[in-house]
Amino acid sequence: MPEKKKDKKKGKKEPKPIDTSLLKRFLKTYENHCAESQSLTSPTITQALKKCIQNGTRYVKVLLSCPEKLSGDSHRVFLKPLLMTIRDVRYMVATDLCVWGISLSNQDVASLAILIELSGRTSYPFFRLDLINCSIDSWSILRLGRAIRYSNLTTVSLDYNEFQNDGVQGLVRGLEANKKLISLSLCYCNLGPESGAVLGKVLAETAISELYLNGNHLQCSGAVALITTIAEHCQGLATDELPEVPTSLAHQFLEAHDSVGVHTVISEQLGNIGQHGDVAEKTIAKRKIKRKGSKKKSKGLVVPGPWVSKLHLADNGIDAMGNEGKIGVLEFSQLLSCLIRYSKQLSELNIDDNCLGELAANDILEAIVDRNKAKLPRLKMNVTAQIPSDTFKAIHKTSGKLKLSKKKRKKKRK
Repeated sequence: MPEKKKDKKKGKKEPKPIDTSLLKRFLKTYENHCAESQSLTSPTITQALKKCIQNGTRYVKVLLSCPEKLSGDSHRVFLKPLLMTIRDVRYMVATDLCVWGISLSNQDVASLAILIELSGRTSYPFFRLDLINCSIDSWSILRLGRAIRYSNLTTVSLDYNEFQNDGVQGLVRGLEANKKLISLSLCYCNLGPESGAVLGKVLAETAISELYLNGNHLQCSGAVALITTIAEHCQGLATDELPEVPTSLAHQFLEAHDSVGVHTVISEQLGNIGQHGDVAEKTIAKRKIKRKGSKKKSKGLVVPGPWVSKLHLADNGIDAMGNEGKIGVLEFSQLLSCLIRYSKQLSELNIDDNCLGELAANDILEAIVDRNKAKLPRLKMNVTAQIPSDTFKAIHKTSGKLKLSKKKRKKKRK
């Protein structure tokens, strides 16, 4: 009997043999298309393919990049040979398609969009798309957004493409009613305050719950517009579930402004609204609470917002140096504190490299303490060290340490 058990264990450890003929055909076809297109072969593709052939493993992450050193007379690496190869061999195994540091024309993006769309005869199962530092313009972003709507993509990263606010608006048009894309990264894309409201609509109305916006220029006004809807929604749900806690978002603004002697347009409007604001807030909360029941209806699709699980806003000029001054920082900190205090979905928050000041830091610390008392899921966050050391230490002690998976990349010079 013991010998039979040993045989079974040995059988489980033996990996299934993988046919590498498709990988060999992929490599040969890619090299031929590169020669015909006068394109250099990407070392990351050829090396990965040879390694998979040697080890008998699957090739799931297709990464197209340039060699580290190029002479002045050498050819460039193009996207076209790779797309032609994927179509010719009908490669249906890859899940990630990544392009790093290669300039893409409008025609390149159009061909890529056709590949990832599910409207053709062959549906390629790509779930992740990275186009990093590819000099993509606003037209290409609009075309790509339309393709994302009809694809299987759940993660898209467009870091280091300076398409600015116009490009974001085109992308959002394509993401309307999106129920598949979960994670969107637009780091270092030269986005201004106007993009805050546009992306806030994305968080509120689509399935995107992970948003990476490090290295942009949202400033206080853009950051406030980004999180207002989701913060009010979380506060409304908390008020409905715990009616005995009088923590209306309007009262939080009024109390904070009165305590420091600062009056803003928002605080004056909230003061004039009075009881009517409370009634409207409860109505909104009751209307939005109905989303809970819809989760069981859809299988495999994420229920659209308004909510966020990972929010990265490092290095966005959220400080008192903008047009809003200290008032803008206070408004942002109050909204952010509401999100921290009540959001059950929020798991990561990165606001590093933003000089928020002592008052805003204290608001955030109090919100984290309240969150822990309410026994909500532990929040991992990074905050700037440009605050009092005691507050900085207390914030990191009461919250989990955030390990940054998205490191700052140096932009390549062409």
